[in-house]
Amino acid sequence: MKFEELPLANPLQRAIRAVGYETPTPIQEQSIPSLLEGKDLLGIAQTGTGKTAAFALPILQKLLESGNHRAPKTCRALVLLPTRELAIQVEDCFKAYAQFTAISTACIFGGVNDTPQKRNLIRGVDILVATPGRLLDLIGQKAVTLRKLEFFVLDEADRMLDMGFIHDIRKVVAMLPPVRQNLFFSATMPDDITKLAATILQANPVRVEVTPQSTPIERIHQELYRIDKRRKGALLKELLLAHPEMQKVLVFSRTKHGADKIVRVLEKAGITCAAIHGNKSQNRRQEALGNFKCEQIRVLVATDIAARGIDVDDVSHVFNYDLPDVPETFVHRIGRTARAGKGGVAISFCAPDEEQDLRAIEKLTKLHLPEGDKAIYEKLPPPQKETAESEARNNRGRLPKRSTEEVRSDWKKQKSGGQSRGPKNGQPSRLEAQLPPNAQPSRGPQPQAQLLLQNGQNQTQNARHHHKRRNRPGSRARRRMREGKENT
Repeated sequence: MKFEELPLANPLQRAIRAVGYETPTPIQEQSIPSLLEGKDLLGIAQTGTGKTAAFALPILQKLLESGNHRAPKTCRALVLLPTRELAIQVEDCFKAYAQFTAISTACIFGGVNDTPQKRNLIRGVDILVATPGRLLDLIGQKAVTLRKLEFFVLDEADRMLDMGFIHDIRKVVAMLPPVRQNLFFSATMPDDITKLAATILQANPVRVEVTPQSTPIERIHQELYRIDKRRKGALLKELLLAHPEMQKVLVFSRTKHGADKIVRVLEKAGITCAAIHGNKSQNRRQEALGNFKCEQIRVLVATDIAARGIDVDDVSHVFNYDLPDVPETFVHRIGRTARAGKGGVAISFCAPDEEQDLRAIEKLTKLHLPEGDKAIYEKLPPPQKETAESEARNNRGRLPKRSTEEVRSDWKKQKSGGQSRGPKNGQPSRLEAQLPPNAQPSRGPQPQAQLLLQNGQNQTQNARHHHKRRNRPGSRARRRMREGKENT
């Protein structure tokens, strides 16, 4: 099937040719005819399968056919998305598809001044692309209303639930008119998503599932490097320097601080890069993303905020610098490459404490990640000896499992008045370390420890008393008045 065979208006067919579309993807081929008939749709597809065009083109076609006009401070179609980057991307797609029509679009999201957004909504818009928080904020300010809504699209529904937007979604759904066409898209369909879809969609919606759930794209070549945490930065630097063909690289870090640290390591090696995460302002994030799209920087380091919805063409390599805690996130990360029928490479680093995450990923994807070239390890510095502090930091709060017999034995000792579990490795406590070397331990508190506690309590009481006297209003003035009366 070709796009020319679809019953779309001439302005839309002209826009499709302008953006270079010829053959629809499977989800577009299965969704567009059903949506043109006015049916509700439940779409299940992983990222990079063309979901945006699958719901944007039918909505534009039906808006052209209806002949209705937008009213002030209203919208005719609402597309709800989890992140700012995804909202901006979807708005750009709508503008590209409607470039030869008079259909208006607007995009609202948090993190920026809302005055320009409210100004765009005064006359009303045909298509409103929004994130849940800013949408509810502007509805509360009476800058926009949903009473004239005709189409409602909830995209990346599973990501919405992961980010805690479930309550905001329910508030938005409660404001929608009863007569509308609903479109529900998600990459996975756990029980929570199924229940949410049942509250939004009408009975017996059209179900479109183009790929199995949480299955990575087969065109992605994957490699795995087992490396300790301290040498991950050196390994990433060596791989980038040894392979100049890696010209558009996306690196995923678990934390914001880790992303900034990766950028500092790469910049010292002369590799152009930038970081994008939640602590960055919207302007900085858009600047970094724009430079990455234009290939002004070679590497974009991101947290999982960029794992979904950021459509960047020709990403050659994706690095999982830190394996994600949630296996499904791994699928969405590597889905940033091998888009539009092209191939890609996904390289993952696995530290000793991440073996559990690796097993969960291989179980979900039903694939064994092959080992990469081990010759690269010879170019890295030798591994450093781990200290007790570094091991505790690397474990990420994962305490070693204790057997039932050990737990029961400790509980009996504590109940019988025996010695309870003290500091590990026989190290003295903080108070015991301050005692003289020849002091004899006893069951009760030590005299010096008692003195330290008493001194601390006295200092606290004195501070409180001083704080109370200092902040007592008018005490000095009243004292002067009393002294003046006594002198007279």
